[in-house]
Amino acid sequence: MPWWIWLVLALFLLAMLVIGAAYVIMHALRALHVVGEVGERLSGPLAAMGEQQAEPAPAEDPSFAQPLREPLNRYIDAHAELLRRRAHKEDRHARTWGRWASDE
Repeated sequence: MPWWIWLVLALFLLAMLVIGAAYVIMHALRALHVVGEVGERLSGPLAAMGEQQAEPAPAEDPSFAQPLREPLNRYIDAHAELLRRRAHKEDRHARTWGRWASDE
């Protein structure tokens, strides 16, 4: 190939490298602006969330250090709530199936 073709190819390569670098820099700057705006929008609510935790909840003894009756009562209450939720769900499903059966 003649020398001038190599010159054109080398200039084309350099031009593509410069255009690619400019493209990357422009998009990186745009991304930095977007990230900065998101950070500004989130800083206010996050700071407000941090200020709301003024008084921590009182620490409770671990369950192994309490009398057995207390964790047992908590377990019974939690299990009773579970059974209530389960019964409510079954009633809701039965009402829905009844409503569907009466539509037919």
